[in-house]
Amino acid sequence: MNLRTLSLGVFTAGIAALSACNQPAAKTTTNTTMKDTITYGQLPPDSAFEKTIDGKQTHLYTLKNKNGMTATITNFGGRLVNLLVPDSAGKMIDVSVGMASVDDYIKSTERYYGGTIGRYGNRIANGHFTLDGKQYTLATNNPPNTLHGGKKGYQDVVWDAKKLNDQTLELTYLSKDMEEGFPGNLQVKVTYSITDDNSFKCEYEATTDKTTVVNLTNHAYFNLNGEGSGTILDHLVQFKAANYTPVDSTLIPTGKIEPVKGTPFDFETPVTIGARINDNNVQLKNGKGYDHNFVLDKHDMATPVAIVKGDKTGIVMEIYTEEPGLQFYSGNFMQAKNIMKYGEKDDYRTAFAMETQHFPDSPNQPQFPSTVLKPGQTYKTQSVYKFKTK
Repeated sequence: MNLRTLSLGVFTAGIAALSACNQPAAKTTTNTTMKDTITYGQLPPDSAFEKTIDGKQTHLYTLKNKNGMTATITNFGGRLVNLLVPDSAGKMIDVSVGMASVDDYIKSTERYYGGTIGRYGNRIANGHFTLDGKQYTLATNNPPNTLHGGKKGYQDVVWDAKKLNDQTLELTYLSKDMEEGFPGNLQVKVTYSITDDNSFKCEYEATTDKTTVVNLTNHAYFNLNGEGSGTILDHLVQFKAANYTPVDSTLIPTGKIEPVKGTPFDFETPVTIGARINDNNVQLKNGKGYDHNFVLDKHDMATPVAIVKGDKTGIVMEIYTEEPGLQFYSGNFMQAKNIMKYGEKDDYRTAFAMETQHFPDSPNQPQFPSTVLKPGQTYKTQSVYKFKTK
């Protein structure tokens, strides 16, 4: 299939074919608890998100479009808490996996649920990078590497929030010079909105007073059958990506860009997440499943770079982005240690993430697209997660 002619019709045809062959096999290979129920959405009380942290007040903000699609976001970490979208029967499904309160996020063993990630999303090798001849040292919070901005990334700070209208929330944060080891006072603005075509839109903007590196994203965890509904291994996935960046045993890219053809990373035609996740493949062993950056063929907001379909609800998520990469994570480190919003634990591979971003370790790999931001420049990028049922 030529992905330049990617369409939802082709994707739907792939669904029918895979339903007849791949899906039963995927179900028999998973050890994740299967559930017959679908989780319908409900919103937590605002009071569960009222807390003073670092001298600043946290809140829960609700956004809603004319169709009833609803998102809740807390300014503690700029976290997406709920994302309620209609299924094929018109019932509202909460496809965002998250916590029921600020305290639950603080206590969680998993730091990133729904969080706005920065100053640098993904990994930086050995906690070091050199910029303008000077070496900078970061916390190695994912030994031996730095992950998602260090020990206290943007998912753990209280953002200044302004609700611009019923469908739009603006978050701002001043990341000070040398915070977590990164140079420059970085003024960040993130705008989240629910649009009337049932999209969750993410817009990022930043300026600096010193040369620095920036890679912002949102770390939403999704289950298109609804949080608490069981495994995501039978979700159907298609990427507009003919290449990916293989990683070493610490999940740092080797520097190579390799074709997906003939590998378990080939999602150019629709395939379930679980169809090949247990193949005998060194990259799957390194990631303990999928935890890799896909090199997007196009990233111009005109064509979806990814399409995912929930097997129980019929909900389809299309991803559009201006970013060159998409980090696909299949929930390999979920360990059932946390209780989520609807009372279920975060069991192994019951959620996935698709983070639109620049490539991991770009500050140390000059052949990758640059993440350098200089004074006088403006970092500006957007991504959209659009939902439909056919």
